[in-house]
Amino acid sequence: MEKYIYRPKKFYVITFALTWGFWILALLFKDTQLMFLFMLLGLLMPATVAVVTVLGSKNKSLKDDFKRKLFRFYRIRPLQILLAILVFAAIVAASIGTSVFFGGPLSQFSFTEDFSFSIGGTSALLTIFLASTMEEVGWRGYGEDAVGQYHTWFTESIIFGCIWACWHLPLFWIPGTYHYGLKELGVVYVLNFLLSTIPFDFIQTWVYVKNNRSMLATIIFHMFVNIMQEKIAMTPQTKCIETIFVVIACVVIVLTNKEMFFERKHIGNLLEYTEQTCRKKKAAADTANA
Repeated sequence: MEKYIYRPKKFYVITFALTWGFWILALLFKDTQLMFLFMLLGLLMPATVAVVTVLGSKNKSLKDDFKRKLFRFYRIRPLQILLAILVFAAIVAASIGTSVFFGGPLSQFSFTEDFSFSIGGTSALLTIFLASTMEEVGWRGYGEDAVGQYHTWFTESIIFGCIWACWHLPLFWIPGTYHYGLKELGVVYVLNFLLSTIPFDFIQTWVYVKNNRSMLATIIFHMFVNIMQEKIAMTPQTKCIETIFVVIACVVIVLTNKEMFFERKHIGNLLEYTEQTCRKKKAAADTANA
């Protein structure tokens, strides 16, 4: 069967054009029901472009890989996801603890009564669920692999982190979004969000690769992070402190997973390498359980 050639530039140009196009329309139709419709359509674009790209590829290996990443539960390593969740919970606790030490309110160690944003009267929880799912299906369904096919996971994390930050840019001008609220607070908080996406993507890549490139794993983790960011009563200032701890966690994760982040065996044959690795792990597990 013909080897699949990833085309990252084409994927990201189309994804950005469609997403930003719909979000610009949302801005033009702000304060109307159409705004939410265009917001939703923009949010769906990474997943839509990924699915169309995969299904339209006529490549069986790519299609099978997409299905396995989304539906095969055996790819998931529950303890690895739990570890990632505990790491992020520790980041949040350390950030709030540092804030309190320097005079921040102790009330940050509590849950908020409501979410910080609402778009068109739609449930913020539903928005978080859709955002977490659609982004991961798009980014991990094709986008991240399209970069990872040609780079180490370390380099890929930097490249994709920058792309992911830029993808959010129109949201800072659309009323009702979390990002619009950051812009209202000041440019420091906007920059903090954009810069934090790069070290955070190292954590996401760690979860993704360690779970045998499972989209389900990253959806679970992404959703947990988004809910924590909204329901824990951290102040905007504490979220700036949080970025420091995200960087620290990122450094520790990279240093303790150097083989994963810097191996080059998958470059040029990502689909084949991942499948071979999964088979070896499954065979080892079957032997251990025999």
